[in-house]
Amino acid sequence: MTPSALDLEYATRVAPADDGYSACLSKDWEIWGPNGGYLATIALRAAGAVAQIKRPASFYCHFLSSPAFDVVELKVSVLKQGRRAESFAVEMAQRGKPVLQAMVKTAAEAPGYSHQYPSAPEVPLPESLKTYEELHPATRRPPFSFWENIERRPVDQSTTEEPQEPIVREWTRFRPTACFEDPFLDAARALILLDTYGFPAAYRHHRSWEFLAPNLDTGAWFHHFSPACEWLLIESECAVADGGLMGVGGRVWDQAGRLLASGSAQLCCIAHGA
Repeated sequence: MTPSALDLEYATRVAPADDGYSACLSKDWEIWGPNGGYLATIALRAAGAVAQIKRPASFYCHFLSSPAFDVVELKVSVLKQGRRAESFAVEMAQRGKPVLQAMVKTAAEAPGYSHQYPSAPEVPLPESLKTYEELHPATRRPPFSFWENIERRPVDQSTTEEPQEPIVREWTRFRPTACFEDPFLDAARALILLDTYGFPAAYRHHRSWEFLAPNLDTGAWFHHFSPACEWLLIESECAVADGGLMGVGGRVWDQAGRLLASGSAQLCCIAHGA
């Protein structure tokens, strides 16, 4: 059976190439072009192919251009490899045009302090909530194929179009495959959610399509791994919007209440239709 391009593992595979790695971008992951978290995941996996320490600790990238749904080339530069941590720079390009520049850090697990603050938000279990599709008729759903890859169960089950606080909490489950043993793919689930949910948080407050707001950058820090947990809770907030920029931040939790990852990004407002 041929794997579906929708599957996160299959859609983000990297293959050895002459001067690094290559990947073929799938249109199944489109939001205003290839989703930024999707591109970031491909860069993360390229670093993972080189890493000797198979535990991603942090990821940060600048988005430089929006590529076509075609082959991209990746070059991974080793900045530092030690027993405890590694650093990599990843360049993604398409036909010579820069797409993104990323920094990836891996770190080996070791003894140290242990605590978690704050606690996970108290929200209903995903099984008790209606899906996004059940809450919203087809005419009001986002017209992007990316959302077909994630089952969503909003904590706020209202369907009001009135302005709300600029924060989103949703239980999410990747489909058709929800979980991955590979720690780079497990981290990628959180990376994609953290990158994607900033604009939905802002939209809840402004309720307007006057501007779109693609990410200028994205950063994520991976704290725990939960490869057996299908449902992840994304909590994303747009704390400030001014001067054409929007600052967003988020957290991803598993069903046991563990903080899996936290992240932030700067979004750039662009007039819709410009």
